[in-house]
Amino acid sequence: MKHGAGAPPPPALAFLRRELTRLDEEGLLRTPSPIDEARLAFCSNDYLGLAARPAAGGHATGAGASRLVAGNTEEHVALEAALADWLETAAALVFTSGYAANVGLLSALARPGDLVVSDELNHASIIDGARLSRARVEIVAHLDLVAMERALRGRKEERAWLITESYFSMDADGPDLVALRRVCDERGAALLVDEAHAIGALGPGGRGLCARAGITPDALIGTFGKALGGGGAFVAGCEELRMWLWNRARSFVFSTGLSPATAFANLEAVEQVRVGDGLRSTLDARAGQLRTGLQALGIAPLGFGHIVPWVVGDPRAAMRVAERLRARGIHVQAIRPPSVPSGTARLRLTASASHSEADVATVLRAIEEALRWAA
Repeated sequence: MKHGAGAPPPPALAFLRRELTRLDEEGLLRTPSPIDEARLAFCSNDYLGLAARPAAGGHATGAGASRLVAGNTEEHVALEAALADWLETAAALVFTSGYAANVGLLSALARPGDLVVSDELNHASIIDGARLSRARVEIVAHLDLVAMERALRGRKEERAWLITESYFSMDADGPDLVALRRVCDERGAALLVDEAHAIGALGPGGRGLCARAGITPDALIGTFGKALGGGGAFVAGCEELRMWLWNRARSFVFSTGLSPATAFANLEAVEQVRVGDGLRSTLDARAGQLRTGLQALGIAPLGFGHIVPWVVGDPRAAMRVAERLRARGIHVQAIRPPSVPSGTARLRLTASASHSEADVATVLRAIEEALRWAA
C-alpha cells in the first residue's frame, strides 16, 4: 500500500504520529520552512557573508570514490596544504562535514581503556564520537576548569583526551584555553579543540581562539560551512595525526571524498579569509551594534562576539517571538530543547559582515515591537 502525504503511517510507525503531536503540544516540533531570500536573516552561520559568492568553475562536482581509493584529487591536496600553512600546523585532513570530523577524530583516537573528558555543552558530534570510541566518558560542568583538572588527576586510565569547543554556539562563551593547555600538559592528556564557530571570524588572521590565546591544541577541528561560507570540515595537527585519521577515522575512510569543486571553493575562501581583517572588523562592528541595541531594550544577551543569544525561557514564547519577527521579514530561529537545556529556549541571533548598520537597526526595531506585543 502506498503511503502518500496525509495517509496514515504503516502500523509499525503509528507511534510516530503520537510522538509528533506531543512535540507540537510542548512547542518543540521542528518543521521545514520555505526559504525566502527577501527575508533579512539573523540566524545564519555565514559570519563573513561569503556563502553567496559564485561557485568556482571548471572543477569536478564529485570525487567518485573515497580519498583512499580513487578520490584523492589535487584540489584536496592543495586545500590541506593551505590549511596547514594558514593554521601553522604540520598537516590537515579534510572531512565531508563537521559532524564527520568530530565523530571520526574521537572514535579513531580514543579507545576502551582511555578517558574522554568532555564539556557538558559540547556539540552532538563530539558526544557521539566519544560514545563510539567506547572509552570512559566523563562529562563535566560547562567551562568548569576545576572539574576538568579533577577528572584528569583522578583517572586510572593511562591515556586521556580533553575536548572542548573554543566558542560555544548556543551560549557565545568559551573556556580558558591557556589554563586548559596547562592542565593537559601537567596531567599528561591531549587537548582537542573544536573551533567551528571561531575559525575565520575570530583570532589573528581568523585562525581562531587558540591562536588568540597563543596555545596549540593537539588537534584543532574547524569547518568550512560557517565563516568560510563553503562545505565540509577539517582536522589540523601533526603529520602523524593526519596519517592515523587517514587510516582509522571511519567517517573519512568509508565516505566518498569531498567534491573537488567544493574543495577548490574552500581553498579560495581560505585565501580570502586569512587576509580578511576588513571583514572581521565589519563583523565585530555589527555584533557590537546588535549587542548594545539589545541591552538598550532591556535584553541581556549571553557571552561575547558575533553569536548573540537572547534567552526567553519557554519554548512556546520563543516560537511566538520568532514568528512575530518572521512576519516583519526577519528570519531568527527559536532554539529549543534538546538543542539547549530545558527552560532556556532562546532566540539565537547572529551578526554577519554582510549586514549593514541599517539591517541591524531594522532587526532591533522589530524586536522592540515584538516586546511590546508580548507584554
